[in-house]
Amino acid sequence: MLKASEFQTKDVVNVSDGRRLGQVHDLELDVVSGRVQAIIVPSGGRWFGLWGGGNEYVIPWRNIVKIGKDVILVRLDNGYEEKPARRTPDEAG
Repeated sequence: MLKASEFQTKDVVNVSDGRRLGQVHDLELDVVSGRVQAIIVPSGGRWFGLWGGGNEYVIPWRNIVKIGKDVILVRLDNGYEEKPARRTPDEAG
């Protein structure tokens, strides 16, 4: 079993191109099933996932290849894109 907080200490690396994407900032959960649907990794322009709009990678759970002690390996094909960071109602003002 893995705690959500343990995800935040792991680097996320794309095995398709060897690129380090960052560290997990958030999880997307299905509240009905209680399962993780995706991991959210902020990309450049954000400091520890805070302040500034920035972009993020939303990586579906099915794209996770391996969760190791220090790294999460994901498979994202060429052309994967960063999406604008979602804002919570509190952040939206």
